[in-house]
Amino acid sequence: MTAPDVETNGRDYVEALARGLSVMKAFREQSDRLTLSDVARITELSRASVRRSLLTLETLGYVESSGRYFSLSPQVLTLAQAYLSSSPVPRVAQSFLEKASETLGESCSLSILHNDEVIYIARSAKKRIGSLHRDVGTHLPAHCTSMGRVLLAALSESELSSFLADAKLESFTRHTIVDAHELRAVLEKVKRNNYSLVDQELEIDLRALAIPIHNASGRVIAAMNISARASSTSKKQMLDDFLPVMRDAAASMRPLLVG
Repeated sequence: MTAPDVETNGRDYVEALARGLSVMKAFREQSDRLTLSDVARITELSRASVRRSLLTLETLGYVESSGRYFSLSPQVLTLAQAYLSSSPVPRVAQSFLEKASETLGESCSLSILHNDEVIYIARSAKKRIGSLHRDVGTHLPAHCTSMGRVLLAALSESELSSFLADAKLESFTRHTIVDAHELRAVLEKVKRNNYSLVDQELEIDLRALAIPIHNASGRVIAAMNISARASSTSKKQMLDDFLPVMRDAAASMRPLLVG
């Protein structure tokens, strides 16, 4: 779904806070060290505004500097911890993710939808090789990931139409679906089947299977997935062997997800 409309000139909008958050987000998917000019280019803010934001964040302990370079400090993790501590979903899900991962021998994850991306909020401890490593807090595009499609399929018709109208459907491999009409048809199938199997659309040799996670009242609040190498795990194996285990885990955690 697209970012909500925000009244940026209203009395309740704190522009300095918005700038500070934009500066912090500039470090995402970038080098761990950026110059003031780098941050200004990424955020499209003036150098003066960026300088004030960086120095304020440094004073508060969220940014560190070394010469002309700035980097986020470990204190930033306390912001993520605040969410993880306040939400029962990661806590409830963790043991079920670990059990499913141990049973299937593959990494298992939980994510939520935020704008046009999924954000990992829980992850089994099992480590896999190479690009299958996804840490809590990882952002991935919703349109070509299994968890993203499960969560998009759960949107209302108006929300989905808004997403398809505004989202940038970027191509990551030759298999990535980037046509909005084709994606809508895929999402309708996901909704009917109650699962999503994405085959090498985000990365070559990566397959991922996801299902929705419902809370006790029946609302979809997250998605759960398992990823595997396409070269060693067939789609049939994922549907025949992985899907029942995942659905058992989802059914077991559902009564514990109240609210």
